[in-house]
Amino acid sequence: MNKTIYLVRHCKAEGQAPEAVLTKEGVIQAEELAAFFAHKGVERIVASPFTRAIQSIEPLSASLGIKVEVDERLAERRLSSEDLPNWLESLEETFRDLDLTFAGGESSREAMDRIVKSTDEVLAGEAETIVVVTHGNIMTLLLMHYDERIGFDMWWDMSNPDVWWVSAGKVERVWG
Repeated sequence: MNKTIYLVRHCKAEGQAPEAVLTKEGVIQAEELAAFFAHKGVERIVASPFTRAIQSIEPLSASLGIKVEVDERLAERRLSSEDLPNWLESLEETFRDLDLTFAGGESSREAMDRIVKSTDEVLAGEAETIVVVTHGNIMTLLLMHYDERIGFDMWWDMSNPDVWWVSAGKVERVWG
């Protein structure tokens, strides 16, 4: 049997800081995610350490009795430590040039390498069906690793939450 990872972009949150919590709508979305995954045979849940990622999957964790494992490598990518007034254009550039780095930031390639290592380790475990909860930018980079057609435009079109199915190197959007 092929192992399956469901990649989840967190639900709507009140901000971008690591400690930002879900909005009221985000809390409802988290319940909807739990219902979506209820009968998918989930055996393991791994999440970014950011509050919004953990809160997005807590209802599923509680309903299945599966502990949420936190993996620092699933944290959102830092584009720059400085305020970039043209951050959207800068982000788009990093999808064209994977080695482009801004002051205090992480290149797309560096971020991709860390999330690929994380998911490779998850796939090496015993669980067959795993939910991985992360953030839009780094999630897009992981999807890009599996399918080079995915990039900035896909990131732009993602929703909060969003869910992608990954199995045997194939990817498919299964939410929204």
